[in-house]
Amino acid sequence: MTRLTIATWNINSLRLRQEHLLTLTETLAPDILCLQETKVPDDQFPHAIAERIGLPHVLMRGMKSYNGVAIFSRYPLILADQGGQWCGKNDCRHLGASVTLGGKTITIDNFYVPAGGDIPDRSKNEKFAHKLDFIAATRDHFRAHPPQHRILVGDLNIAPLEHDVWSHKQLLDVVSHTPNETTGLLDWQAQGFTDALRHFTPEPAKLYTWWSYRNRDWRASNRGRRLDHIWVSNDLRPALRETRILTDARDWTSASDHVPVALTLAL
Repeated sequence: MTRLTIATWNINSLRLRQEHLLTLTETLAPDILCLQETKVPDDQFPHAIAERIGLPHVLMRGMKSYNGVAIFSRYPLILADQGGQWCGKNDCRHLGASVTLGGKTITIDNFYVPAGGDIPDRSKNEKFAHKLDFIAATRDHFRAHPPQHRILVGDLNIAPLEHDVWSHKQLLDVVSHTPNETTGLLDWQAQGFTDALRHFTPEPAKLYTWWSYRNRDWRASNRGRRLDHIWVSNDLRPALRETRILTDARDWTSASDHVPVALTLAL
């Protein structure tokens, strides 16, 4: 039996915060690390950090200033998607890779779902319309291709459950927790995935992975949301062992507003 730990983090600029990956890997000891919002074109990717953190195998899909996803691994990676395009946009929001461990091939999907802007009305806000279309497209994809031996991670930019936000009532009309978004995300999840974080910490426990930069004392106010997710295909549910949320990362110097999340499986 092989233990596998996979971590995910919206780093909000890889070049700016790459030194934090040393602390992350020392603390969580991931075998695979998925990043979102790397904000770096592939030809400027800081490859040296991969060796420094002990995860030398890297795939990336990036662009200047926006979006971008990357996967670092202790084990060789094979690209497992056909370009990562959704909604007809080549905007570097998805990267799929496969890894073989103990004779089993596991596929990892690293997603960065559109944030959706500020107005929760698709007719008035193109960014919100794009977000809803994106989660519908991913739902339809996995409905047509039921997941097997698959781990899906990333900043999905939606807090789907009542206790995934600091105030369900006050955030129902705030982008990331509106009914259109939460229903869409749960429909996507229902295409064959288990929510690993909620498997170990079920409702009604509060669970957050993001705290706004607008909160001067984020710990005191604790107005968080669970925007970062790890799902596994249902066939991997028996392999689940533990999850961790590295909450202290929100206090790192020049911190991201997201914190790393990790899952360990026994395959």
